[in-house]
Amino acid sequence: MPLLDLRAQYLTIKDEVRAELDAVYESQHFILGPKVAALEQAIARTCGATYAVGVSSGTDALLIALMALGLSTGDEVITTPYTFFATAGSIVRAGARPVFIDIDPTSFNLEPSQVQDRITRRTKALLPVHLFGRCAEMEPLRTLAAQHHLAIIEDAAQAIGARTAEGGKAGGMGTLGCLSFYPTKNLGGFGDGGMVLTSDPRLAEILRSLRQQGSESLYEYSRVGGNFRLDEIQAAVLLVKLRHLEGWVEARRAHANRYNDAFRRLNLDCSDALTLPDTPKAEHHVFNQYVVRTRRRDELHRFLASRGIGTAVYYPKALHMQACLAFLGYREGDFPEAERAARETLALPVYPELTVQMQDRVIEDIDTFFKGR
Repeated sequence: MPLLDLRAQYLTIKDEVRAELDAVYESQHFILGPKVAALEQAIARTCGATYAVGVSSGTDALLIALMALGLSTGDEVITTPYTFFATAGSIVRAGARPVFIDIDPTSFNLEPSQVQDRITRRTKALLPVHLFGRCAEMEPLRTLAAQHHLAIIEDAAQAIGARTAEGGKAGGMGTLGCLSFYPTKNLGGFGDGGMVLTSDPRLAEILRSLRQQGSESLYEYSRVGGNFRLDEIQAAVLLVKLRHLEGWVEARRAHANRYNDAFRRLNLDCSDALTLPDTPKAEHHVFNQYVVRTRRRDELHRFLASRGIGTAVYYPKALHMQACLAFLGYREGDFPEAERAARETLALPVYPELTVQMQDRVIEDIDTFFKGR
């Protein structure tokens, strides 16, 4: 049983996808065509933003968003050390400096109460991550951003469709929001792709320019950009998948609830076994990953692999411990919650096509592991 079965998903939408792809092949319009424009409009509506700009990957979405803010050497961006590398790597590539804040141990997201003390005159933006499909605590961050005239860039790569308790939509609450369409995401393409969201018309114009080498008209360049365009073929696939996204998310949420109920019934939701994902009813968690934590993570990972069950560790090393970021001067122990999460977290299968029988196997094998049968 894999952690994620994309083939199973494809078989449910194969005819729809092939029809859309054939339309692109017949048109021979592969770059920034009508499918990209239609997807941009649809994603903007989905995420509660005015504008959406399709780009080449989730990483490039982060990079181009930072570029659009005009960051320069010495500028600082506050973010989390417990996330995929692209979050911090894009800040460095944009010429700025990541400033890390430890995470909340229940949500795995940036801890807002620690942000105020790290804001300096060099701080230009906050970059929260909606990790695993649960929104970061945005209201205190928005308050701080307004007080200190900071931009907010949401890394919503794993969280399209997620909502906060206040009703805010992932990607549409900040100055800019960044999505990834990498195949493993809840809305994943047939390759790389991403999108940047904003409700600021000036930033939308800059983003469109930056994705086309910085041009505003043919062979006229007002800034240095790059080749950050979203392919028409990817947009065609994503338009099909977007029609199914809500149903897929509800299936993931149902699987997560079933895991929670089963593990609690088996008395595994305890400090000696598992800590289950915190899922407040007022929030809309979309479970790109269903992540438990246990002090016996590596043992459990190996045990489930021996039973043919796919799991994954997201992420085994906090970013402040990565060799290429040593220049930031952080040390082991600086962010204890991020480091503990890196030692304890394990993602279980939660994809929409997971059957009850398959999920029962996961639950039974985890019960066997902890109870020594």
